Amino acid sequence: MTPSTSQKVVLITGASSGIGAATAKLLAERGHHVVLGARRTERLKGLTENIQAAGGSAEYHPLDVTDAEQVRAFVDAAHSRHGRVDVLVNNAGVMPLSKLEALRLDEWNRMIDVNVRGVLHGIAAALPVMRAQHYGQFVNVASIGAHQVSPTAAVYCATKYAVWAVSEGLRQEVGGDIRVTTICPGVTESELAESISDPVGREEMRTYRSVAIPASSVGAAIAFAIDQPAEVDVNEIIVRPTAGYA
Repeated sequence: MTPSTSQKVVLITGASSGIGAATAKLLAERGHHVVLGARRTERLKGLTENIQAAGGSAEYHPLDVTDAEQVRAFVDAAHSRHGRVDVLVNNAGVMPLSKLEALRLDEWNRMIDVNVRGVLHGIAAALPVMRAQHYGQFVNVASIGAHQVSPTAAVYCATKYAVWAVSEGLRQEVGGDIRVTTICPGVTESELAESISDPVGREEMRTYRSVAIPASSVGAAIAFAIDQPAEVDVNEIIVRPTAGYA
């Protein structure tokens, strides 16, 4: 049974910048309490203070989603303090693009660790809580890359397809009590491109990002899914530039 209050306790991973930060600001403006997690705690601290100064409700915790114990502690801390976990936004991600022939194994493994294992760690930590309380929502941030593949993005797209597949499997398994939403942004203003060390990948992304939507637009899509009545489960939203091809 969902809580009577309209304020939800929303946990957001990768909240220090980009889509995570924009979503945190928007949800706080709408009256929700946001629990922010990321590795860059100074940024989280500043974001939390800005939200609070604007009249919103927020807290933050250091978080590396590749560490299952840290993710469990992140969820447990929110549950212990607030008595519930209404929403977990699995947003943390990295995107060091390169052609497969560049053989950047460390970067491939990093994408798998953050983009796939990070989401699984979030599910593993929050699902028992949501099962026990008989309600909750997972919002998993995938990508348009879950639906189409481009050169230099093979591994990145594979990780985002994995997020889509895991989300769909989760939806089928938990239907009735727990909602599952997959958000698939097209090209979006963010810091993800800064993680691209491969020169070919950087050039591809420079062209790709010639048209981009603001992170707040993706945040609005997330907010839409969260704010639906309990009996409405928005399963997937693709949001991308009107003028762009991806």
